[in-house]
Amino acid sequence: MIVNQPRPRTLPALAITALLALLLVSLPTHAQESRLPSIGGAGGGLIAGQQESDIGQQVMVSIRRSAPRISDPLVYDYLSAITYRLVPSAPLQNRDLTLALIDSPAINAFAVPGGIVGVNGGLFLNAATEQQFASVLAHELAHLSQRHFARRMEQQETSAPLTLAGMIAGIVLSAVTQSDIGFAAIAGTQALAAQNMLAYSRAHEQEADRVGLDILASAGMDPRGMPEMFEIMMRQNRMQGNRLPEYLSTHPLTQSRVADTRSRAEQYPDENIRDGQEYHLMRSRLQVHYAPSPDVAVETFEAYLESPDAQRNDAIRYGLSVAYLENRQYDKAVDILNDLLTRNPGRITFQVTLAEVRLAQNRMGEARDVLKDALARNPGNYPIIHTLARTEIADGNGAAAAEYLKQLTRQFPGQEHLWLKLAEAEGMARNIVGVHRARAEYDVLMGDLESAQRQLRQAQEKLPAGAPQRQIVTERLAEITSRLHARANS
Repeated sequence: MIVNQPRPRTLPALAITALLALLLVSLPTHAQESRLPSIGGAGGGLIAGQQESDIGQQVMVSIRRSAPRISDPLVYDYLSAITYRLVPSAPLQNRDLTLALIDSPAINAFAVPGGIVGVNGGLFLNAATEQQFASVLAHELAHLSQRHFARRMEQQETSAPLTLAGMIAGIVLSAVTQSDIGFAAIAGTQALAAQNMLAYSRAHEQEADRVGLDILASAGMDPRGMPEMFEIMMRQNRMQGNRLPEYLSTHPLTQSRVADTRSRAEQYPDENIRDGQEYHLMRSRLQVHYAPSPDVAVETFEAYLESPDAQRNDAIRYGLSVAYLENRQYDKAVDILNDLLTRNPGRITFQVTLAEVRLAQNRMGEARDVLKDALARNPGNYPIIHTLARTEIADGNGAAAAEYLKQLTRQFPGQEHLWLKLAEAEGMARNIVGVHRARAEYDVLMGDLESAQRQLRQAQEKLPAGAPQRQIVTERLAEITSRLHARANS
């Protein structure tokens, strides 16, 4: 079951793009925690590493606050695995990346300074193979490794200061009024400027193509996936007429560039590389998510199964089981998943999905048994532990859920929805100090240091002097207070 992150409001895709662009050059709003670094003038060099890190933190605050995201642990786990399969082959100075999975059916991906890599759910829908999907990630990692975005931002800051000032006014207005009024102020020429700011030059695109092909080949993937993906984008471009797909609005693509990339890809050995099954399982899962309704999803996957070879296609059958789950046809979902597990014993995706069905049926004990068996074989696995925590919360076992969630927050401290779930579990367990501490970490990730400070002060007040936990809270409070003072004095 796809889990969506809570968010205050949905912003138009173009507005989000503009916001990401602006955050690299503007001052933060009151809810953001520090002043963004100066990018430099006409004689300046590239953005420094620490500055890029600060920029990345600000961009993630913006994404967390404004962009709809998918927090499905299975999809996130796959995205993390495929990204870090590519990372060792990428000439990155900093390989500690932060991934953002955006809930949008459009083709799009981005990478910005600070190691932020974003992918739309729609990339799974449109990339027919894992090689095609990976080619987009490799291309974005290439942009990041060559620091193209930083160079582009330096150029834009020196060439269009008045345009940037207008964008700053629009974004600040939107943040203050908590409405889309500010985004109306950056429509037309301002919105175009925002797109242009994110658009890479032809030289940068060619360099990212070349480096990306090397990344794919070095990681044991097929470079031919890149021209294949470009062809898919070109077809979408022709189908959409004058409205460019989001990805092409920032990554200009021409037929000659596609031909050049195809020619370069053909120079690599043809090793007949096969997709991993997990990609197609996640693609099916997201096809259900983006279907107009569960009924339509069921009809679609049942139609897929009518083709001659489909009965042997585990990804199609898995997609149908997820569609049955969403459509509350639980027994049918269980039948498919049990058959898949008979043929693929121990496959985590099938086990977690079976547990999701049992959870939807309120059969907590069966869900717990499936997951604990899976966890015994796969210690520390994110989707298994995440679903176990959900099961314990659903069964009213707040303390058990909190233990699982504490483990996950140690592994993934930047996943704000985990802190929110931990606060919920601590509340169920009547651990008020735990609630305040978890809420504080959530507020930090959301850029609201004042609220985090208040939460930690309340936690501190509830702990006796000399208690070890009070010392931990006091140290964290001092850190947050120091950051607030630094922001006020900047």
